[in-house]
Amino acid sequence: MVGPCIGDAAPNAALFACEGAVRTAFEGVISVDTEHRIVLINPAALHMFGCTEVEALGSDLSRFIPAEYRDDHAAHVRRFADCTQVDRVMAQRRTDIYGLRGNGERFPVTVTISKSFGAGALGMSQPLFTAVVKDLSVEQALRAQVHELKHQFRCLFEVAPVAMLITEDDIIVFVNRSCITLLGATCSEELTGRPVYELLHADSRQIMKARLQNALNAPSSALCMFTEQILRKDGSLRRIEMAVAVLPGANKSTVQMVLNDVTEQTQTAQDMEQSRLELRGLSASLMAAREEERRRISRELHDELGQSLSALKMELAEVGEELHGRNSQRRVTRMLDMLDSTVASVRNIAADLRPLMLDDLGLNAAVEWLAREYARRMDIEVSVRLDEDEPPIEPCMSTALYRLVQESLNNVSRHARATDVQIEMRVEGADVVLTIQDNGIGFPAGLARKENSFGLLGMQERVLLLQGKMEADNPPGGGARIRIRLPLPAKPAKQQLQTPCLHHEARQDMPAHPSIDTEQTCQRRP
Repeated sequence: MVGPCIGDAAPNAALFACEGAVRTAFEGVISVDTEHRIVLINPAALHMFGCTEVEALGSDLSRFIPAEYRDDHAAHVRRFADCTQVDRVMAQRRTDIYGLRGNGERFPVTVTISKSFGAGALGMSQPLFTAVVKDLSVEQALRAQVHELKHQFRCLFEVAPVAMLITEDDIIVFVNRSCITLLGATCSEELTGRPVYELLHADSRQIMKARLQNALNAPSSALCMFTEQILRKDGSLRRIEMAVAVLPGANKSTVQMVLNDVTEQTQTAQDMEQSRLELRGLSASLMAAREEERRRISRELHDELGQSLSALKMELAEVGEELHGRNSQRRVTRMLDMLDSTVASVRNIAADLRPLMLDDLGLNAAVEWLAREYARRMDIEVSVRLDEDEPPIEPCMSTALYRLVQESLNNVSRHARATDVQIEMRVEGADVVLTIQDNGIGFPAGLARKENSFGLLGMQERVLLLQGKMEADNPPGGGARIRIRLPLPAKPAKQQLQTPCLHHEARQDMPAHPSIDTEQTCQRRP
């Protein structure tokens, strides 16, 4: 920093005392004498006006003032010198004050001037005028950018296709065009100035107040979402999904709301759910009708056709005895063999349609018989673990569980390439849990969505009809696993719902009937 005076002027003691403060000031500091010659300038001012210390000291202050403002500035300084006021902010007298850089660039400034007295060249006291100059160019540029951003935000807010509004202290202060259309108004004036609660149906207003309070108490970045009904200007109701949040950068009472009309979506979803329920009911009715038809056909095959074939066999046997020793007896013997094969086929068909033991002996006996049959047909081992007492379930659930086991075994025979299948059915709490697991190749990805593959889909539908859950996965160690959980009826029968499993070989006193085996392994056929 240069000395505080030029020529032969004596240094001013007061200027030297504050030299450190002036030198380190962030704002420009310039001192001039009564002739408007610069006697003191700090580094901030040099940087601001784009000149060197040598160029500035001793030069006229007008070099830093645009030509059109120089006369006014000189007159202002003269009036200030004649008055008793010690300092003055020039920004209070002018709306626009500009400085002039060394390269000719004009820039806005604020100026505060003050006067003091220092020793002149003849040792006499003379006034000095000190100006504190602040560059406003960066600040004005930032303000312009903020103003432009606000304008762009308002335009985006105004033309946004989603309805939005802003409230302050629960009063609507701004709505965009989409919101005006959504609420059935003709202009924003019909909505602004009203409490936001008036837009809602009476049943939704208290809920809205609580939601708004939660939004105000939540962190500024939190978003509160809910769905309520609004009342349009024409009196119609619309179901609206609302997203509420405190407007960033505003006070805590300024809230922004985004409204999304979900009336059609909600109605569509309700219609789809109703249709789904109706289809599920139809599916249940068709399944029940099919099971009843299977039961009827199976019973007729077993009773009517089976009895007729048995009677025919007895008649042929008597004829064979009467033809003893004749050539015709061999033909009768062959007919009896064919008849035995036919009877076996009829029994198999009847059992495949619906095993009579499911109705006569119960679920456990039917599952164990089914396991034995599949073990014999597929030449694999099928292990069955069941509770000693059957679960207290209704006939429809018993049939569903049997069909689920049957379909699982069908899937194993067609796709799994397994050598061992484990079937377990237990009562766990208020649920019946059925698990079928094999040691095959497991489920490939996307099996449930495979085109024209309805095995797992049909099983899933049966489970859903009984309000249950089904999971199909590949457990650790390989293979595939299906786990089904069905809720027990609300009023269980008066019997023990869960008993420990006992190995069949440990119950020597138990008959060998499959309906009472608690654990059974169906071996491969020899």
